[in-house]
Amino acid sequence: MIMFQDEARFGRINSPHKCWVKGARPYVYCQIVREYTYAYAAVCPFDGTMDSVIIPAVSADAMSIFLEEVSSRHSEKVIFMFMDQASWHRAKDLKTPQNMKILFLPAYSPELNPTEHIWDELREKWFHNTTFDSIDSVEDRLMDGLRNLENNPALIHSVTGFNWIVSCV
Repeated sequence: MIMFQDEARFGRINSPHKCWVKGARPYVYCQIVREYTYAYAAVCPFDGTMDSVIIPAVSADAMSIFLEEVSSRHSEKVIFMFMDQASWHRAKDLKTPQNMKILFLPAYSPELNPTEHIWDELREKWFHNTTFDSIDSVEDRLMDGLRNLENNPALIHSVTGFNWIVSCV
């Protein structure tokens, strides 16, 4: 199984975007509160499989937890996990599961990672022009969005199935 992995930061800072409203001028609130959490996701562009977790930090320990979760969900398969070269991906104390082989994408090339499009989808559909009362409400919304995406493999395949990836196998 070939998967691509990435993580993204979600928090209480928002940036208002234009929107259409018939007959009224919309009010969109802006919020600058520096509280964050992180979503980790791995996608298979071939069949639309997506695995995700929410962890409040990025580190080798958090990455090890995520990799173990993906490994346990697909314990009967060998997983080739492509990821960027973030320092916690290359850390000496990163624990890689037995059924997983880590491969790195070229440095400074986020356009090669199809998981980046998952974050665009989440931010556009689940976080657009929204403010949150607490970091817990951010995590609740993030959990709903990730669950929705995990249960929609056709959408994941259409968003992440880059032609150069799907045609190479």
